[in-house]
Amino acid sequence: MEPDNVSYYPSNDPGANQLEQYAREHQGQKPQYITTSTGSRVGDFRNVITVGPRGPMLLDDITFIQEMAHFNRERIPERVVHAKGAGAFGYFEVTNTEITKYCRAGLFSQLGKRTRVAARFSTVARERGSADTVRDVRGFAIRFYTEQGNWDLVGNNTPVFFIRDPHFFMRFIHSQKRNPQTNLLDYNARWDFFTLRPESLHQVTWMYSDKGIPDGFRHMDGWGSNTYKLVNSKNEPVYNKFYWRTNQGVKNLDVDTANQLVTNDPDYGVHDLYDSIARKQYPSWTLYVQIMTYDQARRFEFNPFDLTKTWPENDYPYIEVGRMTLDENPKNYHAEVEQLAFSPSNRVPGIEFSPDKVLQARVFAYADAHRYRIGVNSNLIPVNRPIVPVIAPTERDGAMMTGDNQGGAPNFWPNSFDNNRDDPIGSNDLRTHVTTTDIDRFESGDEDNYTQPRQLYLSFDQSERERLHLNIASDLQYCYEFIVERALNHFENIHVNYAAGIRRSLQNLRIQNK
Repeated sequence: MEPDNVSYYPSNDPGANQLEQYAREHQGQKPQYITTSTGSRVGDFRNVITVGPRGPMLLDDITFIQEMAHFNRERIPERVVHAKGAGAFGYFEVTNTEITKYCRAGLFSQLGKRTRVAARFSTVARERGSADTVRDVRGFAIRFYTEQGNWDLVGNNTPVFFIRDPHFFMRFIHSQKRNPQTNLLDYNARWDFFTLRPESLHQVTWMYSDKGIPDGFRHMDGWGSNTYKLVNSKNEPVYNKFYWRTNQGVKNLDVDTANQLVTNDPDYGVHDLYDSIARKQYPSWTLYVQIMTYDQARRFEFNPFDLTKTWPENDYPYIEVGRMTLDENPKNYHAEVEQLAFSPSNRVPGIEFSPDKVLQARVFAYADAHRYRIGVNSNLIPVNRPIVPVIAPTERDGAMMTGDNQGGAPNFWPNSFDNNRDDPIGSNDLRTHVTTTDIDRFESGDEDNYTQPRQLYLSFDQSERERLHLNIASDLQYCYEFIVERALNHFENIHVNYAAGIRRSLQNLRIQNK
């Protein structure tokens, strides 16, 4: 035990200085006795019980057994995707009430209205122990603790994704993970998938551009990505997309700097977010929406629910909604970030689901992943618990039931013994009208996969294009030649200069590596 007058090395790094800060905040606190997990005081927390000073230990050393058993179980399964991330808390403040013309959700109802939020930013494909500065999409997940329940806006730092049919999600993720035999990341698997499913090329172009390695989490934008549906107080629906614009300005890392940080500060994104909040340099983002009427959706040039495409800003301008400010670091990472369980299924009246089939798949997938990862009662964990009372009479029992399990109240419904009832004006969906059509598995791979990637490519200046060519070639140099040629054919369909630039970069890399 250190004396009360202990001195510390000076440091301007709040992340590295957390233990000193804790000691200062608790200086002079009355000593507390260590107990077992059932509350019994522990007389000796230094030594196991043995037969004599050199003999074997005994199995009735309950203090050791309890601690060892808990240690063996203190890791919950990591997320299959978005495993590595940083979290923070703060508030969302409405800065423009124009959205109330389209959405009746209470959190948007008044100018200046504040709602507490939780945020988590992450890499997508890599494991929890990976570096923050790898080339990857970043997750951008926000929870609003509203008076109508929790609303989770779960997206990425890109407006599009790699697939438009959810059947390919699991298969795409496997192509980005480790080879099942070698346990190595496999460039052939990655690019084999990309080139067999060319709808991925819009996201590929984004990810391999300068935007592919954000400078921490504070300097990136975020998108809800999927298409949602908003319903106003008159029960009038529109489709929409959500967009977060960073108020710190977009900044990205060049490849050399990113690679240096892999060695020097692999937790760069986590570190940067924590330190900025600890120094009271609170990061913020402004939320915008794009609005599309049902009539516009029917006449749109392509499927407006296609996750591999964006809506043109000129035709569907961004409408400001409010500002999110993160001003509080987690007090305990495991309790408040690792157990934070986001799902698009967490929504409030006025925010509903469109026919976007990837969104509909996510509505099931996210919540079910958390049932596996942290248990069927994950919504009882404090960081996931809504601020409103939860009346769910038929959801009982299960692992980690931390409450009173609703006591002696009936566990069936309807019943004659309590006064619980459903609410006709609650969260019932305004159902989308579907015309008479065949129910079938419809091929979507042959839709337009090149126009929007071409527009993105042409939006880059020449130096940005050259870096994009080199970033892609740096992967393709490790791929089989038939995959390389297939990729170049697709890139030529996007733009002839795109393919030519990658081919030149490949040739230069091969000369350098001889």
